[in-house]
Amino acid sequence: MILRSLLLLSFATTSLFAAEPEWNQFRGGRGDGTSKAEGIPTAWSETKNVRWKTEIWGKGWSSPVTWKDRIWLTTATEDGHRLAVMCLDRKTGKILHDKTIFEHEKPQYCHPFNSYASPTPWIEDGRLYITFGALGTACLDSETLRVIWKREDLVCNHWRGPGSSVSIYGNLLFLPFDGHDHQFVMAFDKRNGKTVWRKDRNVDYKSDNGDIKKAYGTARVITFKGRTQVIVPGAMATMAYEPNSGKELWRVIHGGMNACIPPLFSDGKLYITTSSPSKLLAVRPDGVGDVTKTHVEWTARTGVPARPSQLLVGDSMFMVDNSGVASCIDTATGKARWTKRIAGKFTASPVLVGDRIYCFQREMGKAHVFAADPAKYRELATNTLDAGCMASPAVTNGLLILRTKTHLYGIGE
Repeated sequence: MILRSLLLLSFATTSLFAAEPEWNQFRGGRGDGTSKAEGIPTAWSETKNVRWKTEIWGKGWSSPVTWKDRIWLTTATEDGHRLAVMCLDRKTGKILHDKTIFEHEKPQYCHPFNSYASPTPWIEDGRLYITFGALGTACLDSETLRVIWKREDLVCNHWRGPGSSVSIYGNLLFLPFDGHDHQFVMAFDKRNGKTVWRKDRNVDYKSDNGDIKKAYGTARVITFKGRTQVIVPGAMATMAYEPNSGKELWRVIHGGMNACIPPLFSDGKLYITTSSPSKLLAVRPDGVGDVTKTHVEWTARTGVPARPSQLLVGDSMFMVDNSGVASCIDTATGKARWTKRIAGKFTASPVLVGDRIYCFQREMGKAHVFAADPAKYRELATNTLDAGCMASPAVTNGLLILRTKTHLYGIGE
């Protein structure tokens, strides 16, 4: 099985170079945190392999997204009164646009660990879609920053702040609202912002405590056996919907709250991660109704992260949990191939660049680079910047784009 993983990794490394998509959404153009960009160094510091460094005002944990020669991200004042979008030149790091989109005199509460600007935008040719959850969602002209449409009418108390990022399929924009008070999924017409459908979660949370009803999931659209479905993780359960109508196709009851890791899909299996407690489920996405007892192939509980997303490479899954334990599991069984404590605390999601995995501590400014090797943990480098990363990075055209708590960096050879 390990040999098969190595062969698949070699095949993926060769084939993905052919068509490298823009890093235009959370977890990149494929939605899985992988890139085949060349010229990404394994070593850097404040004085080595830094092409540019730009201070970013405010507080925001959204990931940067890229389109051609520009980088986009959101930020906010720490008190949530002002919510903004910024655009930078990819080659120089120069700020090209800095525009406030929403203002709130009395914004809802946001936990200090989170930020008002944690959801990641989605960019496509001529259009930028941004969200701050219930505090506002908007579509902008990406050249002029003219607001094409905005929505501020959806009632949802995130209680700890927003976290769900934009997901787009065709002309539909999907956004979950899993709050302390209301839990529902929205599909907007991305062209005008009008509601296409809204579906309440209709989950028995077995409690009136709104804290256990919260989630920060991001939708993932897949097609399997000719059926296209939008997968939306939530507290207690994950649902699959028909994209155009919002009809619920199936659900799996897994327990837990605060789910925030987008599902991964490969070889007929959907990988769903829960939080509080953290579990990883492998689910066959071809069922109907409640598939909890019929379509869950395995469940893993050891080393499963609550915040950093995982990486799929062939029949191996690599992950780093919140407390700094890296591991590789066999996707056929969910059993560990190896585990290694690399220390530190992690929130940002790792990225796979070629055959190397990059992961980033949230406190110490350290980044670890290790081989995507299913046989054993092999660290390639440890790097340090002045501040840690809450935001997940972007990778494009020979540039590793890192958002620390204070700056945006362009890392390249």
